[in-house]
Amino acid sequence: MRSSPIFLALILLSSSLHAQDRDAKVRNDRQTFGASKDWIYNDLDEGVRVAKGSNKPLLVVFRCIPCQACQEFDDDVARRDPIIRDLLDEFVCVRIVQANTIDLTHFQHDFDQSFAAYLMNPDLTIYGRFGTRSERPEYEDVSLEGLRKAMEAALRMHKDYQEVKSSLTGKQVKQARYKTPRDYPSLSGKFGETIDYEGKTAQSCMHCHQVREAERLVYRAAGEPIPDEVLFPYPDPSVLGLKMDPKAKAKVERVATPSIAERAGLRIGDEITTLAGQPLLSIADLQWVLHNAPASTRLKAQVRREGKAADLTLDLPEGWRRGDVSWRTTTWDLRRMGLGGLRLIELTGPQREEAKLAGDGMALEVRHLGEYGEHAVAKRAGLRKGDVLVSFDGLAGRMSESELLGYTMQKKRAGDEVAVTVLRNGKRETLKFVLQ
Repeated sequence: MRSSPIFLALILLSSSLHAQDRDAKVRNDRQTFGASKDWIYNDLDEGVRVAKGSNKPLLVVFRCIPCQACQEFDDDVARRDPIIRDLLDEFVCVRIVQANTIDLTHFQHDFDQSFAAYLMNPDLTIYGRFGTRSERPEYEDVSLEGLRKAMEAALRMHKDYQEVKSSLTGKQVKQARYKTPRDYPSLSGKFGETIDYEGKTAQSCMHCHQVREAERLVYRAAGEPIPDEVLFPYPDPSVLGLKMDPKAKAKVERVATPSIAERAGLRIGDEITTLAGQPLLSIADLQWVLHNAPASTRLKAQVRREGKAADLTLDLPEGWRRGDVSWRTTTWDLRRMGLGGLRLIELTGPQREEAKLAGDGMALEVRHLGEYGEHAVAKRAGLRKGDVLVSFDGLAGRMSESELLGYTMQKKRAGDEVAVTVLRNGKRETLKFVLQ
């Protein structure tokens, strides 16, 4: 069935209005905060100069304006909500709204986030990071109460800077492949140093998630396996069996059974004060330690329990960080490269029974197919929404989408052909496509 001219016109109009809305968000943010006395806008050098002159610590916020995630939380921070207003006066506050020229030798965080904050000395030594994101609702990951506690801890560190400086070594960026995101081969020449507020504003503003995608493409273009720390970055504490309290610094809210955390002896109500020797100001600090941890290791933790200190050890086995990444924005590019543009959801137990599929076998339903370009490879090969993958490149055991992405990004190369067997209307059919 061919689309009518009116239908196509409506699609183009909708796309145009969406682009205008994104442009308006970026422009409105500058209009609102660009001349603010409370925020130094898009000028880190000026923030450092003011911080050195006043001997105040820095609060540097990175915010992707067009992205909806964390918008409400960011508004509360930017407009100085009463919960944190008095503490904001103790910091030099800097608001960065583009990723184009992030100094990656000083600033590295989970680039799937649309809000990230650094608490820093004027010499750019990091006291702590703040901001986390997962498949959970925003209020389960971040809160103004949690930010306040992180800010209070940073102010104490700033006061005792010389005494605590040695404990902050692990929080600093150890190495960076490139100085700025614009130096990555896949991003080079595509963005200017500043936002074009007079033209295609949102398009001129590099999004943080593009930095993570560019990092993965370095490996993919070289025909090398993408390592776990790049495929599964900034692990959510749930990989340890932990759910942390968003209103605290690093306080345990739940402990799964069985789990790494349970075996280590962590309990509900424990506050993790240090991990791998690093003082924790937030859940983001915990994730920073996990992100930089080896493939298998033992992490020393100190916790405060009922007013007393206790020492524990987390034993991280091989493959410990391989959690769910399906919620991440950057997973869309992994799906393009490794799944031909498929988005897959594992069938539930009852759905398996209805389809007569064993509990230990692959059963991944196609919930979405890319429609255009390299995202439409699977669609052009004949796959359809509602198909259930029961075998992929000879693999037929039970797997999640994240596990399958790990396989394709580490065991297969661009140009490899894969055979995919699907269950469709009660019958099995094998299709083939080439990985991007």
